[in-house]
Amino acid sequence: MSRADRCQPDNNTQRASSDNSGRIQEHIASVALAPGNAVMRSLDQFFEFLGESFLLVLRTCSFIFRLDVDLREMLRQMAIIGVASLPIVVVTVVFSGAVLSLYMSQLVVKWGVGGYTGAAVGLSIARELGPVVTAVVVAARAGSAIAAEIGTMQVTEQIDALRALAVSPVQYLVVPRLLASIVMLPILTLIADITGVIAGYGVAVVNGVAGESFISSLKMQLTTYDVTMGLIKTLFFGAVVATVGSQQGLRTSGGATGVGRSTTSAVVKSIVIIYILNFFLAYVMFGGKTAFL
Repeated sequence: MSRADRCQPDNNTQRASSDNSGRIQEHIASVALAPGNAVMRSLDQFFEFLGESFLLVLRTCSFIFRLDVDLREMLRQMAIIGVASLPIVVVTVVFSGAVLSLYMSQLVVKWGVGGYTGAAVGLSIARELGPVVTAVVVAARAGSAIAAEIGTMQVTEQIDALRALAVSPVQYLVVPRLLASIVMLPILTLIADITGVIAGYGVAVVNGVAGESFISSLKMQLTTYDVTMGLIKTLFFGAVVATVGSQQGLRTSGGATGVGRSTTSAVVKSIVIIYILNFFLAYVMFGGKTAFL
């Protein structure tokens, strides 16, 4: 056997080892870059969502400013978004207020300042629990319905049919839902505030707080400003619920599976945005006042 023939297997082995080493390095590089790629994809999706939502709001406002609104459809959406959501909103806020009053009454009675229970419960419900819990419940119930309804129309090409008939999907679908959400969220929140405080009063009295002191501290500390600012919060929350649900519905694709993804995404994004937005609104509305309480 010649010397060249003896060296041939060694060369093949070296090439195979080099190929394996290259593949291993590529795999390690892909694993190392995976978190960065995932972050970049998430950022792309986030900014795409923001851009689409912003453009949708602008187009919706243009129809509203021109008073190009279907009042009948708006009233129908007010019933769907507001009236149908009222029972679950009331139940949720009532028991949230009751739990808050339970903890507060136990603490303040122990410290000998039971009269402050009414102020604590009233301020908490008017400023935070009422607006936020109401918005979250409506986002879970009505926001998902908006995304599912519009998403189903999208995948069954009903949206394309509207465009073919020279009817704007934004004017026909988004405008009534946005206005209905903005109108009904403050009403739902006001009812939730009242029922939540009543529930808190009942629990506090049962736990040893005098009813007169509960009411007197509530009157002294809870102002019209607190209630009004809480209701103003819900205007923004209502816009978020309707806009996100509509945006996710309009970009639905992939049949029934896509509708499910859009519905889930609409609820999750709405709730996250509501909590983030609530912090900034609370900071602007109450940041300067809370330091003096």
